Amino acid sequence: MEYIDAHSHVWTPDIKKYPLAPGYKVSDMQPPSFTAEELQAQMMTVGVNRVVLIQMSFYGFDNSYMLDCMAKYPGMFSGVAVINQNGDNPTPEMLALKKKGVRGFRIAPKTKKVDEWLDGDCMEQMWKTGAKEGMAMCCLMNPDGLPALDKMCQKHRDTTVVIDHLARIGVTGEIDPKEVDLLCKMSKHPNVYVKVSAFYALGKKKMPYHDLLPLIKKVYQAFGANRLMWATDCPYQVQGDHSYQASIGLIQNGLPFLSANDKEWILEKTAENVFFQGI
Repeated sequence: MEYIDAHSHVWTPDIKKYPLAPGYKVSDMQPPSFTAEELQAQMMTVGVNRVVLIQMSFYGFDNSYMLDCMAKYPGMFSGVAVINQNGDNPTPEMLALKKKGVRGFRIAPKTKKVDEWLDGDCMEQMWKTGAKEGMAMCCLMNPDGLPALDKMCQKHRDTTVVIDHLARIGVTGEIDPKEVDLLCKMSKHPNVYVKVSAFYALGKKKMPYHDLLPLIKKVYQAFGANRLMWATDCPYQVQGDHSYQASIGLIQNGLPFLSANDKEWILEKTAENVFFQGI
């Protein structure tokens, strides 16, 4: 099997060529460097040969480094870009990025109220264009953002939606059953997918992450393997006491309720269908 990591970030210490966005400084880059080549050193040792790159926050709306990595290693990387989700007329920029291999856009509540984070003309147009062009809305949010997402999915039924990091359930250290239910209820929307990812940040935050099994099992039972995709959220998954191997190992060996076919979907096919079409 050729695995796909559906979520990783890359950046370079070369801030002259790739300047940081206003409000960010070099000390925000932790670790100081995580280039495409440093990612390759992690992924290739465990059989991962493709990765969905997620635009890093401290580059703002300048997706240049991510795009350059994609161009340098054709076929290895797909991309999720960041554009101004509260701007004007996002469609031309979305189409231009699609031509360069971008297959999704990261959106988040940011400074908006959690019940209003998907409001606005720009967001409406992004979702419409995403549906038409096969580009996903990739949502970074906490569980309290799910009710607004539910309403938006009802309105835009043809738009592909990917929920990052299990909606960050368990980031506080506790897994709230009510939050799990909120996430599982999103399975009623057939175009909603979930990233089973960022294990280092959820629950007890300790390898081998077996405390996350009940959460993952419930999400699996709700969505099915063909709407789940594994990801690391590197480089954070390889910091401190955590490792790339432990992340993929949880899917490969730590979930007894998964069949070999289920694992194939979660480790490769789902992300391939959503993020690598046409690449």
